[in-house]
Amino acid sequence: MTDPRPMFARATAQTADVIATVRPEQLSGPTPCAEYDVRTLLSHVVGASTRIAVCGEQGDGLHVRLFVDGVEDDGWPWAYDEIRTRVVAAWSSDERMSGPVRAPWGEVPGRDALPLYVMEMVAHTWDLSEGLGRPLELDPELAEYSLATARAALPGDEREGRPFGPALPAPEGADAYGRLAAWLGRRPLTRA
Repeated sequence: MTDPRPMFARATAQTADVIATVRPEQLSGPTPCAEYDVRTLLSHVVGASTRIAVCGEQGDGLHVRLFVDGVEDDGWPWAYDEIRTRVVAAWSSDERMSGPVRAPWGEVPGRDALPLYVMEMVAHTWDLSEGLGRPLELDPELAEYSLATARAALPGDEREGRPFGPALPAPEGADAYGRLAAWLGRRPLTRA
């Protein structure tokens, strides 16, 4: 199995790049996660990254909230950069990769959990990019990796208790992000 740590570091760097483009006036805009506007999605990305960091540090982060409060409108890049440094460091050791971690789907070795965290980060970066009007070109290799992970880990239709809707057909000619989004039950935003 390929070491997921380089892909995770790339995914967090890409997320940081997209977050750096956020302007305060975009925070109330929609995202493909119907229940999340841009601000709520940013809160979730920082909160989920905190949970992933604690999981890497302690082997269990399930007690950590998935959302953060108190970030100023222009403070999201700083808030994410701070947790990004911590989360990459938390997963850097070979011991964490071979040792057990308690993830939402059960106890697994770190090397089996981290690809799913890559997938989550890449999916939410796409969600955010869509909400911001696609400010940057996203790394297609990250999407292909995440799509392979998603297809291996998530059934196409029976997803009760999972944070993704049933897989949708990908639009004709969809790139890797479009195929990943469809597999995770998301649709691109329709823009006028």
